[in-house]
Amino acid sequence: MTRNLSASAAGRPTTSSDRNATRGSAPATGTSSPVTLSQPDRAGDLLLEIRGLSVDYGIGDNPVHAVDDIDLTIRRGEVVGLAGESGSGKSTLAYAVTRLLRDPGVITAGEAYFYDWPAGSYRDDSQAPAGSTTPDSGAGPRKVDLLSPDRQVLQDVRWSQIAVVFQSALHALNPVLRVGKLLDDVLRAHEKSMSKEQRWARSEELLRMVGISADRLSSYPHQLSGGMRQRVMIALALALRPSLLIMDEPTTALDVVIQREILEELMDLRERLGFSVLFITHDLSLLIEIADTIAVMYAGRLVEKAPARALFRAPRHPYTYGLTTSFPSLHGEKREMTGIAGSPPDLRQVPSGCPFHPRCRWAMDECRTQEPPMLELRDVSGSRQALCWLQDGRHRVPPQLDATPPVAGTEAARPSMRGELPHRRDAVTALGKDRP
Repeated sequence: MTRNLSASAAGRPTTSSDRNATRGSAPATGTSSPVTLSQPDRAGDLLLEIRGLSVDYGIGDNPVHAVDDIDLTIRRGEVVGLAGESGSGKSTLAYAVTRLLRDPGVITAGEAYFYDWPAGSYRDDSQAPAGSTTPDSGAGPRKVDLLSPDRQVLQDVRWSQIAVVFQSALHALNPVLRVGKLLDDVLRAHEKSMSKEQRWARSEELLRMVGISADRLSSYPHQLSGGMRQRVMIALALALRPSLLIMDEPTTALDVVIQREILEELMDLRERLGFSVLFITHDLSLLIEIADTIAVMYAGRLVEKAPARALFRAPRHPYTYGLTTSFPSLHGEKREMTGIAGSPPDLRQVPSGCPFHPRCRWAMDECRTQEPPMLELRDVSGSRQALCWLQDGRHRVPPQLDATPPVAGTEAARPSMRGELPHRRDAVTALGKDRP
C-alpha cells in the first residue's frame, strides 16, 4: 500500500483544509449558534487521533472515494461505535489506520496518530520507534505516526497496542493451525522474553478469560462453533494487552443469544482491563447498549457524532434519524416503520453538496449545491457534531431533529451494558502495569 498525497494522481484534495475551503461556512456568532470545527480537541486522555483521512480504491480519473476527509478521536477507556450502511467506508477507515488496506486501496490524504501512554508497551525512550515523539515533560504519551513510511513504527504498535478483531473468524483464523499454535505465534513474535511454558500458560489464561476451556488449545478452528471462534479471535486480540481494540462487525454472523453473551463478556473484559474499543457495525441498536459515543458514516463521510443515548433519542442529522426509525422498539406504543428512501450513492460520483440530499425529506437548495461544514453543537447531553445545514442556526429545524436528549451523567444517558464511570477510570490507569 502506498500513501499517495498527490492531488493529480488521485483527483482529490491533498489536505483537510483544501476541502474545507470548498465547503460553506456556518455563522460563528451568538451564544447558541454552532461553530465550524477546526482542530480536534487534544486535551485529556487522547488515544487515537484521525485528521482529514481520505482513502480511494484505484487512482486516475475514476477512483472510488471510500473515505472522504474523516476526523475522529478516541480516548482512553472509551467505547466508540462506528455505524452506517454497508459500503459507507467503516471498515476501510479502520484498515487504513492499521495499514491493513489491500490493493488498490490508497490513502490519499490525512493523518493518523496513536498516543502511547507511559503505562503502555514503550516504557522508556530506548523502546520508542523512530517515528514517534516524546513530550518535553516526559509525563505525557508518545505520539506515534501510524502513517509513517517506517514499517518498524507500525510493527511496534500493531497488535501490541492496537489489535483488530475481524468480521469473519472462520476466514481470519488459519485453518491448518491449532488454537494453541495461533496464540503461541502472537506471543512468541511480540513477547520474546517469555519461555515456551509461560506462553502456554498465558494461552490457557486467555481462553479462560473469554469463557473457553483450556483444553480447546488443541482444537482446529473448524472444530469450534461460530461463537467459540469469535471468542478465540478476541483472545488473540487481547493477548498483548492492547490499549485499543478495533472490532469489525464481530458478531454479525452469530445468533442474538450468542451475540449477547459475547458482548457482555467483552464489556466485562473492558471494565477489568481498561482498553478502548472502536466497534464497527451496521446495527445502530447494538451500539446504544455498549458505546459511550457513536459516529455515523454515510458515503465515506462522517455525518454525525454524539453520546450514544443522545444520538439515539435525539438525532441531529436526517440520515441518523432514518436509521433510528428503521428498527422496531420492544416497548411503548406501536408505530409505523419507515425506512430511508433511495439507495446509497455511487462513490465514484458522489452527489454535489450534501451527499445525502437525494434521499433527504428536508433537503434545501443549498444542500444540493454546497457541501455542509461539520458543526459542533452543544446541548444537555454535552458536545456533539453534525454535518447538516439544518443545524447551522439559520434554518428552522424539523421537530424530529430537535428532540431533547438525555442529560449527560444521568442513568438515562449511560449504556445499559456498561459499569460506573469511576470504575472504568480506575481500570484505565491500571492498564499495562502487569506487562512483562
